[in-house]
Amino acid sequence: MTLTEKAAYLRGLAEGLNLDADKPETKLFSAIMDVIDDLALTASDLEDDVALIHEQLDTVDEDLDELEGFVYDELDDEDDIFDEDDVYEIECPNCKEVICVDGDILEEGSINCPNCNELLEFEIEDEPEDGEDAE
Repeated sequence: MTLTEKAAYLRGLAEGLNLDADKPETKLFSAIMDVIDDLALTASDLEDDVALIHEQLDTVDEDLDELEGFVYDELDDEDDIFDEDDVYEIECPNCKEVICVDGDILEEGSINCPNCNELLEFEIEDEPEDGEDAE
């Protein structure tokens, strides 16, 4: 039995007593019943709101779990890339920000610093082949 149903049951019991409407006690009971009805309706509305918020929170939680999986998978993939030999850390001479670039960016020859937008230019020196001495 819900709270509103219990309030309606109490009102029915009070009306079933056939009390004299002009007596002060009857007016008091009537006012108390009105307050109980209002409280029951308010509680019912709050229960509905909490159920809606709970449902929305579950949806947000599921979306967040999905997003975390996507982000952490991407970060794991990036970690794999950073373990490769073709990724280099470059320090911007202007702002001293360290950025990571891969071989493709180095082959292009330049990139703008993501922090200060300074143009960074790269010169690629050929590595000595096996058997050759580096000078």
